[in-house]
Amino acid sequence: MKTGRNAPCPCGSGLKYKKCCADKQDGSEHQRVMGPVMGELKEMLKDKSFGSLDEANAFLRQHNQQRNQAPRDDFHGLSPEQMHRFLHFPFDTPHLVTFPFSLDSILQAPIMSLFNLLAEGIGNDGLKATATGNLPRNFCRESAQSYYSEEEYRRIIEVGELRTEPEFRIMHTTRLVAELAGLIRKYKGKFILSRECRKLLAEQEQSGIYSRLFQAFVREYNWAYQDHLGEIPFMQQSFLFSLYLMSRYGGEWRSSIFYEDNFLRAFPNLLPHIQPVGSYYSPEKVVRTSYSSRCLNRFARYFGLVEIERPGNDLYSAEFRVRKLPLLDQVVQFHL
Repeated sequence: MKTGRNAPCPCGSGLKYKKCCADKQDGSEHQRVMGPVMGELKEMLKDKSFGSLDEANAFLRQHNQQRNQAPRDDFHGLSPEQMHRFLHFPFDTPHLVTFPFSLDSILQAPIMSLFNLLAEGIGNDGLKATATGNLPRNFCRESAQSYYSEEEYRRIIEVGELRTEPEFRIMHTTRLVAELAGLIRKYKGKFILSRECRKLLAEQEQSGIYSRLFQAFVREYNWAYQDHLGEIPFMQQSFLFSLYLMSRYGGEWRSSIFYEDNFLRAFPNLLPHIQPVGSYYSPEKVVRTSYSSRCLNRFARYFGLVEIERPGNDLYSAEFRVRKLPLLDQVVQFHL
Protein backbone atom coordinates (compact mmCIF):
# COMPACT_ATOMS: atom_id res chain seq x y z
CA MET A 1 0.00 0.00 0.00
CA LYS A 2 1.39 3.42 -0.96
CA THR A 3 1.22 6.08 1.74
CA GLY A 4 -0.19 9.43 0.61
CA ARG A 5 2.34 12.26 0.77
CA ASN A 6 0.08 14.34 3.02
CA ALA A 7 -0.84 11.42 5.28
CA PRO A 8 0.82 10.90 8.70
CA CYS A 9 4.15 9.13 8.17
CA PRO A 10 3.94 5.41 9.02
CA CYS A 11 7.09 5.75 11.14
CA GLY A 12 4.91 7.41 13.78
CA SER A 13 6.69 10.78 13.89
CA GLY A 14 3.43 12.73 13.57
CA LEU A 15 4.86 14.54 10.53
CA LYS A 16 3.44 14.39 7.05
CA TYR A 17 4.92 11.52 5.03
CA LYS A 18 6.32 13.93 2.42
CA LYS A 19 8.25 15.81 5.13
CA CYS A 20 9.56 12.73 6.88
CA CYS A 21 10.37 9.43 5.17
CA ALA A 22 9.10 9.95 1.61
CA ASP A 23 12.30 11.32 0.17
CA LYS A 24 15.02 9.95 2.42
CA GLN A 25 18.31 10.01 0.54
CA ASP A 26 20.47 8.37 3.21
CA GLY A 27 19.82 4.61 3.22
CA SER A 28 21.14 4.13 6.74
CA GLU A 29 18.90 6.87 8.08
CA HIS A 30 15.92 5.42 6.24
CA GLN A 31 16.69 2.01 7.70
CA ARG A 32 16.98 3.45 11.20
CA VAL A 33 13.62 5.18 10.95
CA MET A 34 11.64 2.59 8.99
CA GLY A 35 13.39 -0.59 10.17
CA PRO A 36 11.20 -1.13 13.25
CA VAL A 37 8.05 -0.44 11.23
CA MET A 38 8.99 -2.93 8.52
CA GLY A 39 10.04 -5.50 11.13
CA GLU A 40 6.64 -5.20 12.79
CA LEU A 41 4.88 -5.66 9.46
CA LYS A 42 6.96 -8.71 8.55
CA GLU A 43 6.13 -10.33 11.88
CA MET A 44 2.43 -9.71 11.36
CA LEU A 45 2.42 -10.95 7.77
CA LYS A 46 4.50 -14.12 8.16
CA ASP A 47 1.51 -16.39 8.87
CA LYS A 48 -1.00 -14.46 6.77
CA SER A 49 -2.32 -15.33 3.35
CA PHE A 50 -4.51 -13.13 1.19
CA GLY A 51 -6.84 -14.01 -1.65
CA SER A 52 -6.10 -10.85 -3.59
CA LEU A 53 -3.99 -7.71 -3.66
CA ASP A 54 -7.02 -5.68 -2.61
CA GLU A 55 -7.43 -7.87 0.47
CA ALA A 56 -3.75 -7.40 1.37
CA ASN A 57 -4.01 -3.64 0.90
CA ALA A 58 -7.13 -3.52 3.07
CA PHE A 59 -5.25 -5.36 5.84
CA LEU A 60 -2.29 -2.98 5.61
CA ARG A 61 -4.57 0.06 5.64
CA GLN A 62 -6.27 -1.20 8.78
CA HIS A 63 -2.91 -1.91 10.44
CA ASN A 64 -1.59 1.54 9.53
CA GLN A 65 -4.75 3.18 10.86
CA GLN A 66 -4.54 1.29 14.15
CA ARG A 67 -0.87 2.19 14.52
CA ASN A 68 -1.54 5.86 13.88
CA GLN A 69 -4.39 5.90 16.41
CA ALA A 70 -2.52 4.13 19.21
CA PRO A 71 -1.08 6.33 22.02
CA ARG A 72 2.71 6.56 22.13
CA ASP A 73 4.83 6.92 25.23
CA ASP A 74 7.19 9.29 23.40
CA PHE A 75 4.20 11.55 22.74
CA HIS A 76 2.96 11.31 26.35
CA GLY A 77 -0.30 9.63 25.45
CA LEU A 78 -0.89 11.27 22.09
CA SER A 79 -1.22 9.08 19.03
CA PRO A 80 0.69 9.83 15.80
CA GLU A 81 -2.64 10.90 14.29
CA GLN A 82 -3.24 13.36 17.13
CA MET A 83 0.33 14.62 16.91
CA HIS A 84 -0.19 15.14 13.19
CA ARG A 85 -3.17 17.38 14.00
CA PHE A 86 -1.16 19.24 16.67
CA LEU A 87 1.64 19.97 14.22
CA HIS A 88 -0.35 20.86 11.11
CA PHE A 89 -3.81 22.00 12.25
CA PRO A 90 -3.37 23.41 15.79
CA PHE A 91 -6.20 25.94 15.47
CA ASP A 92 -8.52 23.69 13.45
CA THR A 93 -8.87 20.60 15.64
CA PRO A 94 -11.60 21.51 18.16
CA HIS A 95 -12.16 17.88 19.21
CA LEU A 96 -8.58 17.85 20.58
CA VAL A 97 -7.85 21.45 21.56
CA THR A 98 -9.59 24.81 21.75
CA PHE A 99 -8.34 28.36 22.27
CA PRO A 100 -11.13 30.27 24.06
CA PHE A 101 -11.45 33.94 23.11
CA SER A 102 -12.98 34.85 26.47
CA LEU A 103 -10.21 35.26 29.04
CA ASP A 104 -9.87 37.20 32.27
CA SER A 105 -10.16 40.91 31.57
CA ILE A 106 -6.87 41.60 33.41
CA LEU A 107 -4.20 39.43 31.81
CA GLN A 108 -0.96 39.14 33.75
CA ALA A 109 1.49 38.57 30.92
CA PRO A 110 4.63 40.47 29.90
CA ILE A 111 3.38 40.89 26.35
CA MET A 112 0.19 42.55 27.56
CA SER A 113 2.06 44.90 29.90
CA LEU A 114 4.29 45.91 26.99
CA PHE A 115 1.44 46.22 24.51
CA ASN A 116 -0.51 48.42 26.94
CA LEU A 117 2.52 50.70 27.28
CA LEU A 118 2.79 50.80 23.49
CA ALA A 119 -0.93 51.54 23.01
CA GLU A 120 -0.81 54.25 25.67
CA GLY A 121 2.22 55.83 24.02
CA ILE A 122 0.49 55.83 20.62
CA GLY A 123 -2.78 57.18 22.03
CA ASN A 124 -5.03 59.15 19.70
CA ASP A 125 -2.29 61.24 18.12
CA GLY A 126 0.10 58.47 17.12
CA LEU A 127 3.78 58.03 17.88
CA LYS A 128 6.31 59.40 15.41
CA ALA A 129 8.62 56.74 13.97
CA THR A 130 12.37 57.30 13.75
CA ALA A 131 14.18 57.59 10.42
CA THR A 132 14.85 53.82 10.65
CA GLY A 133 11.17 53.07 11.24
CA ASN A 134 11.47 52.26 14.93
CA LEU A 135 9.83 53.58 18.08
CA PRO A 136 11.34 56.87 19.34
CA ARG A 137 14.17 56.82 21.87
CA ASN A 138 12.37 58.74 24.63
CA PHE A 139 9.39 56.40 24.48
CA CYS A 140 11.66 53.33 24.71
CA ARG A 141 13.55 54.72 27.69
CA GLU A 142 10.40 55.81 29.56
CA SER A 143 8.49 52.60 28.86
CA ALA A 144 11.50 50.53 29.96
CA GLN A 145 11.56 52.42 33.24
CA SER A 146 7.84 51.67 33.68
CA TYR A 147 8.14 48.01 32.71
CA TYR A 148 11.19 47.01 34.74
CA SER A 149 11.68 47.35 38.44
CA GLU A 150 14.18 49.98 39.52
CA GLU A 151 16.78 47.29 40.25
CA GLU A 152 16.24 45.54 36.90
CA TYR A 153 16.46 48.80 34.97
CA ARG A 154 19.65 49.79 36.78
CA ARG A 155 21.20 46.41 35.91
CA ILE A 156 20.24 46.86 32.24
CA ILE A 157 21.68 50.34 31.80
CA GLU A 158 24.93 49.27 33.47
CA VAL A 159 25.63 47.45 30.20
CA GLY A 160 24.62 50.48 28.15
CA GLU A 161 21.83 53.04 27.96
CA LEU A 162 18.78 52.14 25.86
CA ARG A 163 19.22 54.29 22.77
CA THR A 164 17.18 52.44 20.16
CA GLU A 165 14.10 50.24 20.02
CA PRO A 166 16.04 47.02 19.19
CA GLU A 167 18.08 47.53 22.38
CA PHE A 168 14.81 47.29 24.34
CA ARG A 169 14.45 43.82 22.88
CA ILE A 170 11.20 42.74 24.49
CA MET A 171 9.42 45.95 23.40
CA HIS A 172 10.92 45.54 19.93
CA THR A 173 9.39 42.06 19.76
CA THR A 174 6.03 43.37 20.99
CA ARG A 175 5.95 46.09 18.35
CA LEU A 176 6.78 43.62 15.57
CA VAL A 177 4.18 41.08 16.76
CA ALA A 178 1.53 43.81 17.13
CA GLU A 179 2.16 44.85 13.53
CA LEU A 180 1.93 41.24 12.32
CA ALA A 181 -1.35 40.93 14.26
CA GLY A 182 -2.76 44.00 12.50
CA LEU A 183 -3.12 45.90 15.79
CA ILE A 184 -0.78 48.78 14.96
CA ARG A 185 0.48 50.18 11.69
CA LYS A 186 2.46 53.08 10.29
CA TYR A 187 0.58 55.98 8.73
CA LYS A 188 2.27 59.16 7.51
CA GLY A 189 5.39 58.45 9.52
CA LYS A 190 3.58 57.62 12.73
CA PHE A 191 2.62 54.45 14.56
CA ILE A 192 -1.15 54.35 15.05
CA LEU A 193 -3.64 51.86 16.47
CA SER A 194 -5.57 50.10 13.72
CA ARG A 195 -9.36 50.23 13.50
CA GLU A 196 -9.40 46.50 14.30
CA CYS A 197 -7.40 47.14 17.45
CA ARG A 198 -9.78 49.85 18.64
CA LYS A 199 -12.74 47.59 17.89
CA LEU A 200 -11.23 44.69 19.83
CA LEU A 201 -10.47 46.95 22.79
CA ALA A 202 -14.05 48.24 22.77
CA GLU A 203 -15.76 44.86 22.34
CA GLN A 204 -13.45 42.24 23.87
CA GLU A 205 -11.05 44.37 25.91
CA GLN A 206 -7.74 42.62 26.66
CA SER A 207 -8.95 39.12 25.62
CA GLY A 208 -9.22 39.98 21.95
CA ILE A 209 -5.83 41.68 21.90
CA TYR A 210 -4.11 38.77 23.62
CA SER A 211 -5.60 36.20 21.24
CA ARG A 212 -4.50 38.18 18.19
CA LEU A 213 -0.97 38.61 19.55
CA PHE A 214 -0.80 34.91 20.45
CA GLN A 215 -1.77 33.72 16.97
CA ALA A 216 0.54 36.21 15.25
CA PHE A 217 3.44 35.06 17.44
CA VAL A 218 3.05 31.34 16.75
CA ARG A 219 2.04 31.66 13.09
CA GLU A 220 4.01 34.58 11.67
CA TYR A 221 6.73 35.90 13.96
CA ASN A 222 10.15 34.33 13.40
CA TRP A 223 11.22 32.73 16.69
CA ALA A 224 14.85 32.63 15.53
CA TYR A 225 15.01 36.43 15.22
CA GLN A 226 17.63 38.06 17.45
CA ASP A 227 19.66 34.96 18.28
CA HIS A 228 22.60 33.21 16.63
CA LEU A 229 21.47 29.57 16.60
CA GLY A 230 19.91 29.40 13.15
CA GLU A 231 16.46 28.62 11.84
CA ILE A 232 14.56 25.70 13.36
CA PRO A 233 11.01 26.20 11.99
CA PHE A 234 9.85 22.86 13.37
CA MET A 235 10.32 24.08 16.93
CA GLN A 236 7.77 26.82 16.29
CA GLN A 237 5.50 24.44 14.38
CA SER A 238 5.40 22.13 17.41
CA PHE A 239 4.37 24.88 19.86
CA LEU A 240 1.12 23.08 20.72
CA PHE A 241 2.92 19.92 21.81
CA SER A 242 5.15 22.05 24.03
CA LEU A 243 2.07 23.66 25.60
CA TYR A 244 0.62 20.16 26.06
CA LEU A 245 3.74 19.15 28.00
CA MET A 246 3.58 22.29 30.14
CA SER A 247 -0.13 21.80 30.77
CA ARG A 248 0.37 18.17 31.76
CA TYR A 249 3.53 18.45 33.86
CA GLY A 250 3.72 22.12 34.81
CA GLY A 251 1.75 21.85 38.05
CA GLU A 252 5.05 21.54 39.88
CA TRP A 253 8.46 23.07 39.36
CA ARG A 254 10.47 21.17 36.75
CA SER A 255 13.84 21.80 35.22
CA SER A 256 14.06 23.28 31.74
CA ILE A 257 16.08 20.14 30.93
CA PHE A 258 12.97 18.05 31.59
CA TYR A 259 11.17 19.83 28.74
CA GLU A 260 14.23 19.74 26.47
CA ASP A 261 14.55 15.97 27.03
CA ASN A 262 10.91 15.32 26.23
CA PHE A 263 11.00 17.47 23.10
CA LEU A 264 14.03 15.56 21.81
CA ARG A 265 12.49 12.23 22.80
CA ALA A 266 9.33 13.02 20.82
CA PHE A 267 11.18 14.26 17.72
CA PRO A 268 14.54 12.44 17.44
CA ASN A 269 14.53 12.83 13.65
CA LEU A 270 15.06 16.57 14.07
CA LEU A 271 18.70 16.32 15.16
CA PRO A 272 20.18 15.05 11.85
CA HIS A 273 18.87 18.22 10.18
CA ILE A 274 20.50 20.65 12.63
CA GLN A 275 23.85 22.22 11.85
CA PRO A 276 26.40 22.81 14.66
CA VAL A 277 27.19 26.43 15.49
CA GLY A 278 30.94 26.94 15.70
CA SER A 279 32.95 24.42 17.67
CA TYR A 280 31.00 24.82 20.91
CA TYR A 281 27.39 24.20 19.94
CA SER A 282 26.73 20.61 18.81
CA PRO A 283 23.40 19.93 17.04
CA GLU A 284 21.94 18.68 20.32
CA LYS A 285 23.12 21.75 22.23
CA VAL A 286 21.69 23.99 19.50
CA VAL A 287 18.29 22.35 19.91
CA ARG A 288 18.39 22.38 23.71
CA THR A 289 19.52 26.00 23.95
CA SER A 290 17.03 27.11 21.30
CA TYR A 291 14.18 25.25 22.96
CA SER A 292 14.78 26.71 26.43
CA SER A 293 15.28 30.20 25.04
CA ARG A 294 12.69 30.38 22.30
CA CYS A 295 9.92 28.12 23.54
CA LEU A 296 10.07 28.26 27.34
CA ASN A 297 11.33 31.80 27.88
CA ARG A 298 10.57 33.91 24.81
CA PHE A 299 7.21 32.26 24.16
CA ALA A 300 5.62 30.65 27.22
CA ARG A 301 6.96 33.10 29.82
CA TYR A 302 6.43 36.11 27.52
CA PHE A 303 2.74 35.18 27.16
CA GLY A 304 2.29 34.65 30.90
CA LEU A 305 1.78 30.89 30.57
CA VAL A 306 4.66 29.84 32.84
CA GLU A 307 6.91 31.36 35.44
CA ILE A 308 10.66 30.85 35.38
CA GLU A 309 13.03 30.74 38.32
CA ARG A 310 16.77 30.91 37.75
CA PRO A 311 19.35 29.83 40.35
CA GLY A 312 20.54 32.85 42.31
CA ASN A 313 18.72 35.14 39.85
CA ASP A 314 21.41 34.36 37.29
CA LEU A 315 19.88 35.75 34.08
CA TYR A 316 22.31 33.77 31.93
CA SER A 317 21.97 30.34 33.54
CA ALA A 318 21.52 27.60 30.93
CA GLU A 319 19.25 25.64 33.28
CA PHE A 320 16.24 27.03 35.12
CA ARG A 321 13.00 25.89 36.72
CA VAL A 322 9.60 26.17 35.05
CA ARG A 323 6.08 26.05 36.47
CA LYS A 324 2.82 26.75 34.69
CA LEU A 325 0.61 29.71 35.59
CA PRO A 326 -3.22 29.65 35.71
CA LEU A 327 -3.42 31.52 32.39
CA LEU A 328 -2.09 28.49 30.51
CA ASP A 329 -5.22 26.45 31.22
CA GLN A 330 -7.36 29.38 30.10
CA VAL A 331 -5.52 30.09 26.86
CA VAL A 332 -5.37 26.47 25.61
CA GLN A 333 -7.78 23.72 26.63
CA PHE A 334 -7.00 20.11 25.72
CA HIS A 335 -9.81 17.57 25.25
CA LEU A 336 -7.99 14.25 25.48
